[in-house]
Amino acid sequence: MAKILFPEANNEYIIHASQWLAESQLAEPVLKEMDLVDACAEVVRGEADALIAGIDNSSRDVILAARDGLGVLEPVFSEKSLFSSLFVAKFPDGRILILSDGATCKHPSATQLADIIRLTADAARKILDEEPRIALLSFSTFGSGGHDETIDLMGEAYTLIHEKYPDLMIDGEIQLDAAINPRIGMKKAPDSQVAGRANVLIVPDINAGNLLYKSFEQLAGAHVAGPILLGFKYPVSDLSRGSNAEDVYFTAQCLAKLI
Repeated sequence: MAKILFPEANNEYIIHASQWLAESQLAEPVLKEMDLVDACAEVVRGEADALIAGIDNSSRDVILAARDGLGVLEPVFSEKSLFSSLFVAKFPDGRILILSDGATCKHPSATQLADIIRLTADAARKILDEEPRIALLSFSTFGSGGHDETIDLMGEAYTLIHEKYPDLMIDGEIQLDAAINPRIGMKKAPDSQVAGRANVLIVPDINAGNLLYKSFEQLAGAHVAGPILLGFKYPVSDLSRGSNAEDVYFTAQCLAKLI
């Protein structure tokens, strides 16, 4: 059974979530109150398979520890190494949507966005247990918004990823309603293989992503896991410091699928 290390072992929510994780037998929780640098080293040595932190540490501290301690994967499109993140939102009606990037990469370029899409698609395939249907979100659907830098950004990223991975189900730029509502998707984009059926949402920048995932949580009653960090050599998640035991457990459930 895979092991998930929790270096904030004295937190009450971590303790409760770890008990549930052990009972579910999805993974073995390893609780050790320790420095993030030492925690990353333990994962690299193979004493644990993944790391979940952030409930008592800042996102910056978790990300820097992961960057320096776990290592960053080589990008495909970008010139420099890149890491990003995703959220998994479970809605009251049972629907699950993956959103990226709402926590890490502030203003991605087209090449960075292409790498974010690639990393998200790989993770989404494992978390969802099905092929990702990816929508590149915008205030515009296939040119309806005229000319704008954010529209061009999504178009450039789409071209890059589609040329490299032609079998990936991806479309955009597309508005949120057209991406996830079948009726609206059929009306606005009848020829799209993604419109109305998207299960992965890619936003143009961290501002849009952060607002959207918190809207899911606060207005739509969604239960949100993450952020799960992407682009590192080992599975790692940075919890929100506002997380409760249910959030920690859901995040562990999702991260376990990436091990």
